[in-house]
Amino acid sequence: MIKVGDTLPATTLMEFVDVASEGCSLGPNPVDVTKASAGKTIALFALPGAFTPTCSAKHVPGYLETFGALKASGVDEIWCISVNDAFVMGAWAREQKSVGKVRMLADGDASFTKATGLTLDLTGKGLGLRSNRYSMLVKDGRVATLNIEAPGKFEVSDAATLLGQAKA
Repeated sequence: MIKVGDTLPATTLMEFVDVASEGCSLGPNPVDVTKASAGKTIALFALPGAFTPTCSAKHVPGYLETFGALKASGVDEIWCISVNDAFVMGAWAREQKSVGKVRMLADGDASFTKATGLTLDLTGKGLGLRSNRYSMLVKDGRVATLNIEAPGKFEVSDAATLLGQAKA
């Protein structure tokens, strides 16, 4: 399992882009985790699934509400990672109004999640292999803090906890 001091897994996530720009075409675009995290401080949080109750009502909204404070504390980017496809994550980004604040990154084949060791098997609930709920502060590709939730809990991976760690 990933721990403080480890580097993020050298995998590729996918991000749906609604508006084409230089270097980013419309639609799903690959995000090389190693390159995208280099030289940056990232507030990263992962969750079991887009459009699920706690994720939609509490987890993402908390990071949207603390966006300014996280930026002021030295965070360059906020990443939300979920084992969903890029189209679902793009639709969720539009629904949550997170564009420009939280990067909704799809781990469609769970390669990032498996590499962190933070998987959650929800096969019996019809969801398959998913990500555990957690947050981490990442500095230049290395895990500086890590907050892993107990099953079914939402107590330590929230934006307020990560903001406190970013300010420390």
